[in-house]
Amino acid sequence: MKQFDFAVIGSGIAGLTFALKASAHGRVAIITKRKGVDSNTAWAQGGVACVTSDEDSFALHIRDTLEAGAGLCDIQAVETIVKEGPERVQELMELGLHFDERDVAGHRELDLGREGGHSKRRVLHVHDMTGAEIENILLAAVRRSPRIELLENHMAVDLITAAKLGFATRDHCLGAYVLDESTGTVETIRTDRLVLATGGCGKVYLYTTNPDIATGDGVAMAWRAGAVIADMEFVQFHPTCLFHAEAKSFLISEAVRGEGGILRNNKGEDFVRLVHPLGSLAPRDVVARAIDAEMKRTGAKCVYLDITQQPREFLLERFPHIYETCLRYGIDMAKDPIPVVPAAHYQCGGIKTDINGATSLSGLYAIGEVGCTGLHGANRLASNSLLEGLVLAHRACAALVAKDPPAHPAGAVSLPEWRAGEVQNVDELVVIYHNWDEIRRLMWDYVGIVRTDKRLQRASARLRNLQREIQEFYWNFRITVDLLELRNLATVAALIVDSALSRKESRGLHFTLDHPQPNDAEFRRDTLLTRS
Repeated sequence: MKQFDFAVIGSGIAGLTFALKASAHGRVAIITKRKGVDSNTAWAQGGVACVTSDEDSFALHIRDTLEAGAGLCDIQAVETIVKEGPERVQELMELGLHFDERDVAGHRELDLGREGGHSKRRVLHVHDMTGAEIENILLAAVRRSPRIELLENHMAVDLITAAKLGFATRDHCLGAYVLDESTGTVETIRTDRLVLATGGCGKVYLYTTNPDIATGDGVAMAWRAGAVIADMEFVQFHPTCLFHAEAKSFLISEAVRGEGGILRNNKGEDFVRLVHPLGSLAPRDVVARAIDAEMKRTGAKCVYLDITQQPREFLLERFPHIYETCLRYGIDMAKDPIPVVPAAHYQCGGIKTDINGATSLSGLYAIGEVGCTGLHGANRLASNSLLEGLVLAHRACAALVAKDPPAHPAGAVSLPEWRAGEVQNVDELVVIYHNWDEIRRLMWDYVGIVRTDKRLQRASARLRNLQREIQEFYWNFRITVDLLELRNLATVAALIVDSALSRKESRGLHFTLDHPQPNDAEFRRDTLLTRS
C-alpha cells in the first residue's frame, strides 16, 4: 500500500496545476494511464478565455458564458471562475508560458483571439498549439518537484470507499486501486484527499476530436463509488473536424472562424448566416446543428471552412500547426476551403461538484472536464475549459488544505490488497474491440447531434446488454487497460443515454425532434443521477 497526502488521477491542466499547488502541503501522487503528456489539454488548440483587455470586462465574459449555457449555468460558478481567472493565468505565465503578442503603436501587447459566442477578443493563445505549450510548462515544473511522484502508465481501476469496506462511518473516499501496466499488478493507493482530473469521454463516439485516452474513466469510477453525476446529456460536438480519409481526430480550431473563416456548403453559400446572425461565429451548438442539417439536406459528406481571404503569411504565423497538417493532406488553406464535419468534442456534464470541486462523496474532488461545476450549463463557451481547470485546481487545493483533519488520516486505516481471484488472461481480444466499436457506432448513430426518443430507447436497450457482457468479461478475465476502458465507456454511454431520455425538451447541446422547444417550467434544472 502506497500512502500519499494527496493523489490526483489525470495529468492535464487541472491535475498538474493541482499537484504543483498541493506539493507545498505534502506528498502528492499523479496517476496517469499513459505518459504524463497524454491528456486532452495537450490537444487544445484555441487557448484560454480570460479578461485581460481594457475593451473587455468581467460582465461581458459572464454574459457571453450565460448566453451560451442556455439557462443552465450556475451563476456563482460563472462569476467566480471568470473573476478569478486573470490571477490564475498570471501564475501560469510566471511559470514560463509566453502567450502570443503583437506590436501596437510601438509597444507589445497580448494578441487576443476571438471565438464563437464571444462578444470580444479575449482568448489568450500560443499560435494554434496553446494546450501543448501549457502541458509542457506544467510537466516540467512537476518533474522538478521532489514532493510529487508521477506514476505514468498506471490506470485507476476503482475508488476505495468506507462503505465498500463496511466501515460504520459516513462514507468517505479512502484511495484507489491502480493497475501498473508494466507489471500487470494492481496497487493500492491510500489517501484521504483524492482528486479526479481525468478529462472527458469523447471516445464514446465514433468520430471525435479527442485523443484515445478520453474514455470517461473518472465519471465511471465516481458513478460506481456512489457520487452524484450531472448533465451528461450535454455533449458538445465541435463543428469543424478535418474531413479526410487519412486524418484521425484532427481539430480545426474555432479560432480560424474567429479570424474570418466562413463555413460554406458545396455551392459556396454562407449557410450558417441563414440560421443565426453571428453566422460562423455563432455558439457551437447552433453551428454544429446547422452543419448537420445542411449535410442531411444536401446529402453532402462534409461542408467547407473558407479562410482564403487571409494572406498566406498571416495563416502561417497564426495557425502554423493547422496549416502544416492540412498541407500534408493536400489542402492549402491559403487557397483551398478546408473540408470539415462535426465531431464529439467536450463533456459539459460530469461529476457534480461545488465551486471548489468537492463531490457528494467526502474526500473526493473532481476538477476540469470530468467535473460539473455549472460553468458550462447546457453548452460550453469556447475556451472556457482551460480557464476552469486552472481556477478549480487552485480552489480545490485551498479547500482540501483548509478542511478539518480527515475522518481517516492516512496510515490510520489499512486497506485490503487487490484480489484477482481465479481469473485467466483474455483469450479473444476481438470481443473487446468489437464491443468498443459497437458502443461508439451506436452512440454516433442514435445519440448524436440530433436525437429522438425511439433512437435513445434503442441505444439504452443495447447498452444494457453490452454492459452485462462486459461485466462478465471483467469478473472472469485478468484486467487490462483495454478491458477497463471498455467497461468505463459502456458506463458513461449509458449515463449519457439515461440523462438524454429524462430531458423531454431541447436545450443547448441536447436537441430532440420529439421535444424541439425548451421547457423552462419543468427542465430548467440539472439532470442528476445516482446509483440509488
